[in-house]
Amino acid sequence: MEPSSLPSRVLIREVGPREGFQILPKAYPIRQRLELINALVRASLRSIEVVSFVRGDKVPQMADAEQLVQQLPQAAGLEFTGLYLNERGFERGEKTGRLANAGWLYTSPSGTFLRHNSNSSVDQTVAAVSGWSKLFRQHGKGIHGLMVSNSFGCAFEGAVSPATVISLIERFLAACQAAGERLHEICLADTVGMANPESVRRLVAALRPLGIPVSLHLHDTFGLGIANVYAGLLEGVSIFEASIGGLGGCPFTPGAAGNVATEDVVYLCHQIGIETGVQLDLLLEAARLAEFIIGTPLPGRVYRAHSAQKKV
Repeated sequence: MEPSSLPSRVLIREVGPREGFQILPKAYPIRQRLELINALVRASLRSIEVVSFVRGDKVPQMADAEQLVQQLPQAAGLEFTGLYLNERGFERGEKTGRLANAGWLYTSPSGTFLRHNSNSSVDQTVAAVSGWSKLFRQHGKGIHGLMVSNSFGCAFEGAVSPATVISLIERFLAACQAAGERLHEICLADTVGMANPESVRRLVAALRPLGIPVSLHLHDTFGLGIANVYAGLLEGVSIFEASIGGLGGCPFTPGAAGNVATEDVVYLCHQIGIETGVQLDLLLEAARLAEFIIGTPLPGRVYRAHSAQKKV
């Protein structure tokens, strides 16, 4: 495994307003969530996932997705997105006219996870590629990326080998080619936080021959989140999904803790000379606001350390 040089700049996609709030035990008003989104914008985050288009009876925290989207701020360079898992969710997002949703495919090597998360199977997600391609093209888009949940392990089925993930991705590459499409990004999601730095490096390195940019969506269930970010950086990964304060989890996966904290990722990058374009001081203010809204301490380490130092 030959390490790559560290990237000079990293893109951070903020997922807290979506993934963070959808896992909480109650719904929070649009006013408070917009206040947090605006704080994230002030910190110069430019890609923010704000809602998920899912069934309100399954995830009531996101039942007001369209209403929130219509109240988002507008500014040049801002990219707001919403998660969708099926065609109806994609159509809902497109109808708002306010989101920069790309053409994403979703899968997992875990059939059990897929049944819980989207009532589908591995074979069904592969077979659906042609249909997704047609739908995206109807909206002037092509297939952009593939999100692979449980890339490093599954709470239901246990460890997942790199060979299994690679084989699954190869099936999607073939399906995309048959539909006249190609993948521009592969996002490896550590949905339940079972990755470790070596498994991250191994899988990212194994995918390098494909020539497709790899991004990482990491969780901090067992405290290895930021170490896994560094492992990804060592392999040249330059796109990370993170959540303010470490909010997050998956409502359909037992034991899924929060994502790596955005401020922790930014701090790490700045400490080793990698640009993010994010203002850390304002990001810490956004973390403070998130904690105030939620009403309980958040797990992000840099925010907690900064708050403790201010009290001394």
